[in-house]
Amino acid sequence: MLDDVLGPSLDVLFCGINPGLMSEATGHHFARPGNRFWPALHLSGFTPRLLAPAEQHLLPSYGLGITNIVPRASAKASELTRDELVAGAEALAAKVATAGPKVLAVLGISAYRTAFARPKAVIGPQPEPVGGARVWVLPNPSGLNAHWTVTTIAGELGRLRSSL
Repeated sequence: MLDDVLGPSLDVLFCGINPGLMSEATGHHFARPGNRFWPALHLSGFTPRLLAPAEQHLLPSYGLGITNIVPRASAKASELTRDELVAGAEALAAKVATAGPKVLAVLGISAYRTAFARPKAVIGPQPEPVGGARVWVLPNPSGLNAHWTVTTIAGELGRLRSSL
């Protein structure tokens, strides 16, 4: 299981769907080289430089954290069951209530729709809070999500950042 990256006074808690196999093996979130999370995070202005996955411990100093909806690692998020996503959403709400971020940023629209029973949700801010935090849904930064580029993902992250 991959440890969360948390800290006091988080502005944004980024929430992946679940760890990939490389993330589980390395202990670092978004560890696969083709993942666009770290480059998009930097391009959006959340970090002053491009961080490597092994530098995830620096995120709380920027008011950022990382967790996942489902703790179980898999090669693809599509391997998760609906029940896992729903149970993960319930656990996530409790985690958010404890951690107290201003915004929960879920990285994956399809997983969000299933986990939180919001079938019509779109990318961007959501009307319903989770665990007391505002919710913003972002594109999944996985290289498997070919509909989005690092630039367009960074653009959505930038929209989130400007809303803080």
